[in-house]
Amino acid sequence: MEPNATTTNENLNLYEKAENYTKTSLELMKLKTVCSVADGISSLASKIAVGIVVAFFTLFLNVGLSLWIGKELGEYYFGFFIMALFYLIVAVIVHKAHHRLIKTPIGNSIISSILKEK
Repeated sequence: MEPNATTTNENLNLYEKAENYTKTSLELMKLKTVCSVADGISSLASKIAVGIVVAFFTLFLNVGLSLWIGKELGEYYFGFFIMALFYLIVAVIVHKAHHRLIKTPIGNSIISSILKEK
């Protein structure tokens, strides 16, 4: 009976070790996921904050340029029409190349931040 009792204790000990390893691995995976998500969200939040500041800068710059161009041409609304035409041209260019200029770089950035090894 003695060898059988020893084998049972070893099997039980091995089972406990496997169970502890599985629990630890699962906990580690959860922590890595939380870390990746937190890093991604904080990165996104900082980019949004910078984007808002740049948007306000661009807005005031465009209004100023529109008023200045309009003053030089004699009518203020001419400046706004010229700036609108400029942004129409920019929109067409961005639309034609949005995969290369926007979609691919942003997708690569998100994937690299999620898969980043610390």
